[in-house]
Amino acid sequence: MKMLAVIMLVVAAFAAGCTPEEEPDNGGDNNGGNNNEWSLDGTGTYQGHAYVDLGLPSGLLWATCNVGSNTPEGYGDYFAWGDTVPKTMYNWSTYRMCNGDFDELNKYCSDSRYGVNDFSDTLTVLLPQDDAATYNWGSGWRMPTKAEWKELYDNTTYDWKEVNGVRGVLYYSKINGKMLFLPGAGNYADDGHHNVNAVYYRTSSLCVEVPYDAWNYVVMADQFYKEWRCWGYPIRAVRATR
Repeated sequence: MKMLAVIMLVVAAFAAGCTPEEEPDNGGDNNGGNNNEWSLDGTGTYQGHAYVDLGLPSGLLWATCNVGSNTPEGYGDYFAWGDTVPKTMYNWSTYRMCNGDFDELNKYCSDSRYGVNDFSDTLTVLLPQDDAATYNWGSGWRMPTKAEWKELYDNTTYDWKEVNGVRGVLYYSKINGKMLFLPGAGNYADDGHHNVNAVYYRTSSLCVEVPYDAWNYVVMADQFYKEWRCWGYPIRAVRATR
């Protein structure tokens, strides 16, 4: 009998019911409105995809659109952690890095209790072949790590905005004033689209303590949280070179 059956039910309930209760202010003008008063133009393109240079200390460049979208407000595609193509069902039975359940992992497993036949390895960040940004947009693009999402937060302010009717978060660089919009795309669990208007994004970082989870960034709480690898979330790609 699988472990943590009760916890699985509780976590599933969270996926369907967690929505932002308020819109936090991280120092912007919080004036809502539309995008007529500011520009979301990128500062360059790479392999056909636009990016913006926010002047971050690392030199990291952020894509202006989600993977699977051609506009800043588009939700794009949804990916399980380590999967490289979108699908219609997001659960353990369709997840390619396990043998059907959360405690039968076959890759990125830091604890043999959750590995198939006591499997474990030392991988904690997605390899290029398992990175949806790299797979879909080509070498040079990748998913951001937990530390890189924190760098974005530390060097920007943000407001809740609407772009062409889509609610999301507009980041303003403290360094050069450039902007980055992240739509509230929500997530997929099983075949249901949940938490529309919630701004959740995948990182490429495994939760080492419980390797059936990976780290996500949630704007509404200004923090990271652990989430099942098998559920579908949007991805915003980055480039490491200015």
